[in-house]
Amino acid sequence: MRPWAHGSRWGETRHSIRVKWLRFVAFLVSALTITLVTAACVANPDAVQDGEAPAAAAGGGSASLTVYTALEDDQVADYMALWESEYPDIEVNIVRDSTGIITAKLLAEKDNPQADLVWGTAASSLLIADEEGLLEPYAPAGLDKVNPRFRDDRNPPHWVGIDVWSSAFCVNTVEAERLGLPIPTSWEDLADPVYRGQIVMSNPASSGTGYLSVSAMLQLKGEEEGWAYLDALHENVAQYMHSGSRPCRAAGQGEYAIGISFDFRAVSQKNDGEPIEPVFPEEGSGWDLEANALIKKAEIKPEAQTFLDWAISADVSELYAQNFAITAVETSVPIPEGFPADPVAQLIDNDLVWAAQNRDRILEEWTKRYDAKSEPKEG
Repeated sequence: MRPWAHGSRWGETRHSIRVKWLRFVAFLVSALTITLVTAACVANPDAVQDGEAPAAAAGGGSASLTVYTALEDDQVADYMALWESEYPDIEVNIVRDSTGIITAKLLAEKDNPQADLVWGTAASSLLIADEEGLLEPYAPAGLDKVNPRFRDDRNPPHWVGIDVWSSAFCVNTVEAERLGLPIPTSWEDLADPVYRGQIVMSNPASSGTGYLSVSAMLQLKGEEEGWAYLDALHENVAQYMHSGSRPCRAAGQGEYAIGISFDFRAVSQKNDGEPIEPVFPEEGSGWDLEANALIKKAEIKPEAQTFLDWAISADVSELYAQNFAITAVETSVPIPEGFPADPVAQLIDNDLVWAAQNRDRILEEWTKRYDAKSEPKEG
């Protein structure tokens, strides 16, 4: 079964997933009352949102949209420059945060949705939002150009992917040579005691990148063998970090020899001149999709559909390809240097439904076993 197929197994688990995610939402919404969440308003750079959906701006434009996104700030700026050149009369208020916070906000706002659409948030999280009835099916113009593997297979689809990110290792070659460490080529290599205290990894309870790596191990090896592997890996881990990119940054700065992070971060740091060797594990990489969806609400603005049409267009896909080796719409952009020649072949047979269904249980077990090595949370 394809990872996102909505078969009977997924339907049978809907209630359990709903209960788990509502607990998660209650925690995050509570946190949101005491933590300011920064959101960049790209169309209006002088406006800064504090986690609340912005009110429509007065004047200047015939329409205003509120867009939730987990895309990186610098990526959003590049992409929105293209949007503004093509649709100068549609103001877009970008509310940016992590995938977990965005998902929690969508669920908390179920009875009074604030966003018009979601752009570039993990497909695995959109599956949860969809099961709560938060997404409006929509087939954007150009859907036929989207790789069927990277979209919801219903017609019309409830979500459409734009690009893929996957797990990779960042190995500091200078530190590895200094410490006499071999360059690892596989997940299995990382369990070798020679790496004890020299590995940092994203915390799966706070990072989507961390979770896709843990989920990959449990899917590749089966749960019993997978947890045994994670036990062995844990012996070598110095710290679990609360960011998908931070392990690579720490490795690049020479704090540790190896960071378990994601593909583009590893490749970009090497291409920027850091002593980093990107490693794509022989067994395959865990992965997820950045995806888009229309929010179900009483008044669906036609401009929101226009944005979703644009968000899978050839022009913006060319920009996505500057940051990702795999895009849902094929482009003419060469695969960036440092990626595998066939990056799609590097991806494991990932069951996103299973990952969503079992997330709460996996994170509970992971926390019980390994959380003692997590870095302190700020605030």
